[in-house]
Amino acid sequence: MRSQRNIAPENLNAAAQFYREQFRPSKVLPKPYLLVAVQVIAAETDPAARRLFTTPQQRLLRAIRGEPVELLPPVDSMEHLWHDAERAAVENRMRAAIVGSDATVQGGLERLVSDTHPDEVIVVTETYEHFDRVDSYRRVAHIAAKILGTGDTYAG
Repeated sequence: MRSQRNIAPENLNAAAQFYREQFRPSKVLPKPYLLVAVQVIAAETDPAARRLFTTPQQRLLRAIRGEPVELLPPVDSMEHLWHDAERAAVENRMRAAIVGSDATVQGGLERLVSDTHPDEVIVVTETYEHFDRVDSYRRVAHIAAKILGTGDTYAG
């Protein structure tokens, strides 16, 4: 059985280091095992991915407000939807998200792995349209294969 801890994005690197430093082996888990979950949206371009990212931003904003949190269609801009304090809260909670073109996402994933040295990365993608979510996961699979040197798994 693994010990689970949910860490806020702003504390991720420090938490990963603390976990490894304070880890105590057991019969079940003889060495540290770090899983890092991150919101990732990959699309053809950075602007297209940022637009898709407004769906999870709206979802978190609605959760902060105590409103229903169903997935909403992406919008061109969040500016008319939130106040400054709400924007700051959403951006703070989602600052670990990796959003962009394949190149942008590859750089973000490489930084995440370099900074935290996880044993696994769990990619979470919330998009309104199923096609966009599948496309993002295909792109991330291709990127992961490049990073790991296991070959190309993305057929476009």
